[in-house]
Amino acid sequence: MRAQVTLQRLTEMKAHREPIVMVTAYDYPTARTAEHAEVDMVLVGDSGAQVVLGHDSTVAVTVEEMLVLARAVRRGVRSAFVVCDLPFGSTEVSDEQAIATAVRFVKEAGADAVKLEGGGDARLSRIRAIAEAGIPVVAHIGLTPQTAVALGGLRAQGRTAESAARIVREALAVQEAGASVLVIEAVPAEVAAVVLPALEIPVIGIGAGPADGQVLVLHDLLGITEGKTAAFVKRYASVGPDMVAGVEAYAREVRGGVFPGPEHVYAATDVAIEAARAELAARSAG
Repeated sequence: MRAQVTLQRLTEMKAHREPIVMVTAYDYPTARTAEHAEVDMVLVGDSGAQVVLGHDSTVAVTVEEMLVLARAVRRGVRSAFVVCDLPFGSTEVSDEQAIATAVRFVKEAGADAVKLEGGGDARLSRIRAIAEAGIPVVAHIGLTPQTAVALGGLRAQGRTAESAARIVREALAVQEAGASVLVIEAVPAEVAAVVLPALEIPVIGIGAGPADGQVLVLHDLLGITEGKTAAFVKRYASVGPDMVAGVEAYAREVRGGVFPGPEHVYAATDVAIEAARAELAARSAG
């Protein structure tokens, strides 16, 4: 059995230039898939709002919904490092609210760390407070879906002088505030490369070029997600079409009287059959 992946192990991987593999998971089956593939980190992302709950954005998901997903993932993961997104609205009010929410994910879902989006002053205060409470924090800068409206929509960041400077500023600031890991999303690789050498914590990229590790949504990389995916997504399988084809084949056989066949039913003894007939006859007579 593989040894438990810890923060220390992730830091060692960065130091030894061993790429860190991270994927999302939202339930027990996807968690088991990630575990069997021996990924290093599993993110219970608020992207589950769209991927598995059918919402239009990540903003709609609640703490209670995220806890359900997180508990299922934790039951399926044995060795990977589990990170849980803190959903929009669960940390914005105060440091105290943020700590209380983070504690719930550790105590009720078994999270190894929690993830917060953003690198502004208020977010730095939340990162600092949670870290000081003894809970590891994964920071997230660049494209931050929870506040995408303020960023002009779901679009790459760091493409203007002002935005690129902000990426560098926020990366250094979240590290200083106590973040243990950093996710950089949808930022030009050349911009991310400027700040990477200055960061001592592991950096996970998603649409940000080479970094200490990479993360993708499991449903995206497996080809389950419908419609167009982000430009940085690479599909490694076409599970979605195979799922549809399988259900279509099942439906055809049910409608055609092919399924279930003799091999799909249980055998009964003559005694059991006669007892059933006798019971029906007695009920009908009464």
